[in-house]
Amino acid sequence: MRAIEIYRNGILAGTLTEENRQHYVFRYNDNYFNDATQSGISLTLPKTEKEYKSEFLFPFFFNMLSEGVNRKLQSTQLKIDEEDNFGLLAATAQYDTVGAITVKPIDAR
Repeated sequence: MRAIEIYRNGILAGTLTEENRQHYVFRYNDNYFNDATQSGISLTLPKTEKEYKSEFLFPFFFNMLSEGVNRKLQSTQLKIDEEDNFGLLAATAQYDTVGAITVKPIDAR
C-alpha cells in the first residue's frame, strides 16, 4: 500500500491511496471537506462524497502524468517502472504542475 497527500493551492485536500494496482481510494481530508469555502479538486471528484474508490488510477490524476518520450525519460531517470502510474505521480507532481494540484508522498515527512 502506498499513499500520497493531495494539495490544492497549497492546502491539504485529501489522500490518494493505492491498495494495489487494481484498487485506488481518494479521501477528502476532514477539515477540507467541512470547509464550505473550499471546492472539490476536480469535476470528477466533487465534495459530494468523502471517499471515492476506483479499480484504476482516477483519470484526474492519470492526466497529470507525462506521456511518450517524456514519460520514458522520467521513468528511466527516476528508476521507476514506466507502467507504475502511482509511483510516477508521486515522484513528478510534487512541485511544478500545470494546475492547482500538487502531491506529497506521506512517507517523505
